[in-house]
Amino acid sequence: MQKFDIAVIGGGASGITAAISARRRGRHVVICEKMPQIGKKILISGAGRCNISNLDLSERHYNLEAQGLVKSVFNRFGREEIEDFFNGLGLGLRCEGNRVFPITDQAASVLRVLEDEIKRLKIGVEFNFEAKDISRSPDGFIVKSKSGRSVLCGSLVITGGGKTYPGFGSDGSCYNLARAFGHKIIEPVPSAAPLLAKDRFCHLLQGQKIQCAAKSIIDGKVKKETEGELLFTKYGLSGTAILDISGDISIAINRLGKKGVQVLIDMAPFMSSDELKEEISKRVKKGIAPENLTIGILPNKFSLVFRDLFKGARVEEMIGILKGRRFDITGVKSWNEAEFTYGGVDVSAIKEPTMESKLEKGVYFAGEVLDVNGERGGYNLAWAWASGFVAGLTG
Repeated sequence: MQKFDIAVIGGGASGITAAISARRRGRHVVICEKMPQIGKKILISGAGRCNISNLDLSERHYNLEAQGLVKSVFNRFGREEIEDFFNGLGLGLRCEGNRVFPITDQAASVLRVLEDEIKRLKIGVEFNFEAKDISRSPDGFIVKSKSGRSVLCGSLVITGGGKTYPGFGSDGSCYNLARAFGHKIIEPVPSAAPLLAKDRFCHLLQGQKIQCAAKSIIDGKVKKETEGELLFTKYGLSGTAILDISGDISIAINRLGKKGVQVLIDMAPFMSSDELKEEISKRVKKGIAPENLTIGILPNKFSLVFRDLFKGARVEEMIGILKGRRFDITGVKSWNEAEFTYGGVDVSAIKEPTMESKLEKGVYFAGEVLDVNGERGGYNLAWAWASGFVAGLTG
């Protein structure tokens, strides 16, 4: 059985940076990856473009429970260090607003420079190694795989990800490894996912995209609001605006079992209610047919909605619907369609800023396996790079 200083469980974004930072300080490192390739989820991140980070990299963009840990990690390896890390690998970066992307606009470029660094540093990789059991030994830990292979290591970095895109290796299997050391798991739920709603509106407008303002309503109160793209689908609502508010909705429905969860949509955020009322009233006075009242304001497909749902409606009712339509949400799409996992290893048992377990000396955690939930916009990948690198520095 080969002996290593550090075994990294999981070859995703955080696992790769953990291995690189550990190896750069002279540690003998192996990555234990359950798939036949490392970094598969990197390839699909940011719709294949890989939103590496964000210029506004602050703990404010993460769940409250994790903000202390996030801040401590970013103080050691924050936005500038992430950018310097990738520049040092030969990857050029560019910005769209605050979002940071590779200059090639290809996630494959990001994975390639990381793979090249792993080869340059001669970091060992055990492919098709699904860790099923970790036990203490006089020399550290013995990690056993489902196939019967084992590695011996002085310390561990567990970076096996959450549950999104299980076909790419993230199926929540590392939660059991954490539980074996006594760690509590905050129930994982899918986030940045489309929402389910049985609504005639969605049926009539399926396939239609608009710019909107969206609010999540839980227990009758607005939880979060955002602006962005809305896509009507046969099953409900999608688009960037919906993905941005889906996390709290998923927690409410899947973890807390709440009913009566809603999304409120302003379909004409570029006009005030008074402006829209004035314009629609003018059109009514001109004798324009009800199905044509929003032509030039909203896409032509909205004629179907007016013809089907607004027949005989007063102008005030029309404005109320267009500026504040409520959709009853019945569920959230599955792990195969969610971008992120909300939940994971409870961060209260993780040391700041080393990422070491408070319950088991020599065991470290990084990345999405932890209950660290970032907003869309590069925050989750930034957390993966940073927490992995810091764990590798101290492991």
